[in-house]
Amino acid sequence: MPGKNKKILVATTNPGKIVELKALLEADVKWLSLADFSDIAEVPENGLTFTENACKKAIGYAKATGLWTIADDSGLVIDTLEGGPGIESARFCGQICEDRKLIDHKNIAKVLKLLEGIPTEKRTARFVCSLCLASPEEILIETQGTLEGLITEKEIGEKGFGYDPIFFVPHLNKTVAQLTTEEKNAISHRGNAIRKLKPLLTALI
Repeated sequence: MPGKNKKILVATTNPGKIVELKALLEADVKWLSLADFSDIAEVPENGLTFTENACKKAIGYAKATGLWTIADDSGLVIDTLEGGPGIESARFCGQICEDRKLIDHKNIAKVLKLLEGIPTEKRTARFVCSLCLASPEEILIETQGTLEGLITEKEIGEKGFGYDPIFFVPHLNKTVAQLTTEEKNAISHRGNAIRKLKPLLTALI
């Protein structure tokens, strides 16, 4: 069984994800990120689902480092777009550049264009996050979290990132981009997936 000084790699270079995981999991482990491994090869995200991509990354980086690894894949699923943007959420506009805010804006613009004329009741959508914990030998835990909502007709709110400004949460009467960090973490797809992971991870360590 893992000891108290267990190290777990979070397959990201995003410090925000590390902070969120540490805060929500409260596990007695040392957390590492991909930034701690300068020469590691990138694991391709070529799966057909969020879960496939999360598991590919988790097992790939676990094998490369010898460490237990947590990886996630997440995105926006819109019913009237037959599940799109889905696993292509981060690159829906078909462009790649260093300016993340510019890409977010272009992705949002494409979604809004595709939904022009679609009535509110048919603009149902959800954010999905799949999480996977793997050892170098096997997948240990898989969880998934979702957040249900509606796609607005324009951007509303200044907070958050990605599709947050067009994702309306009916019971809060706000878009995700209008929520504080604490409010967002309490209901978010990633937060929900992490909360499901917590008791399972605690049992393992």
